[in-house]
Amino acid sequence: MSPKIRYVERRFNHATRETIRQANEIIVEYTAQGYDLTLRQLYYQFVSRDLLANKQSEYKRLGSIINDARLAGLIDWLHISDRTRELRSLSHWDDPSDIVNACASSFRLDKWENQPHRVEVWIEKDALVGVFERVSQELDIGLFSCRGYTSQSEMWVAAQRLRRYEQAGQEVVILHFGDHDPSGLDMTRDITDRLALFGANLDVRRLALTMDQVREYNPPPNPAKETDSRFTAYIQEYGDESWELDALPPDVLADLVRAEVDTLKDLDRWNAATSLEKSHKQTLAAVAESWDDVAERYGPDLDDESDARV
Repeated sequence: MSPKIRYVERRFNHATRETIRQANEIIVEYTAQGYDLTLRQLYYQFVSRDLLANKQSEYKRLGSIINDARLAGLIDWLHISDRTRELRSLSHWDDPSDIVNACASSFRLDKWENQPHRVEVWIEKDALVGVFERVSQELDIGLFSCRGYTSQSEMWVAAQRLRRYEQAGQEVVILHFGDHDPSGLDMTRDITDRLALFGANLDVRRLALTMDQVREYNPPPNPAKETDSRFTAYIQEYGDESWELDALPPDVLADLVRAEVDTLKDLDRWNAATSLEKSHKQTLAAVAESWDDVAERYGPDLDDESDARV
């Protein structure tokens, strides 16, 4: 089934058809890199390319156009995602051999176990999980969505986990990503202070968003929130504009993680763990290929498997 599906008939004027065309160009560009986009990320791509003004009214208008275009079968349903809402359910299998095959492909050793450092990525927004999840899995590092200021309960749980790494002799490094606004900047301090309060003494490194990156990538600005209790101190140092992390391209964010992790990883130990992991995967794959023999020797004697599925 095509991900472009028409559910309703709609006629669009020339300006709206042009917006839909531009949206599809951006979507194709990012899909080619392996990313899907949230509506907000798509909007920031429009703004950064001078296709829309950076105004809340324009964001809402784009959202309405995208919604109508998807219903009309003009925009792919799969490549604009809402990462804050998803169904969670158990996995199911048709046959034991299927799960053995899955184990062979998904088996992982903890390649950081014997590393001098233990690295995690912490991000301010849940909506960016899809961007960071790909690179975090690639590098086999933990990813934590703070959802703003992290709750006291979650911060305590995190501190206990990180303390265990410290007690095992590893230096813990958190790579933090947040908006450049009064609260987004303060969250890096808050993470450091509260983890220390709970006994986890580690290195929290803010990788984005920074003023240097704002100058380099020129993301669209937003007014800093005057209602934020940190507003006065912020404008004294940075002025009355703020910038969202979502405005940086996904590949830029991923490259920031890769570059920092490369400085922390012992490559010889990493390669040794990778080689051992590959060997274990080959063993599991061999078991999967020989599953009929395994089932015949150890499995139950079922006269008719279909009876169990009725």
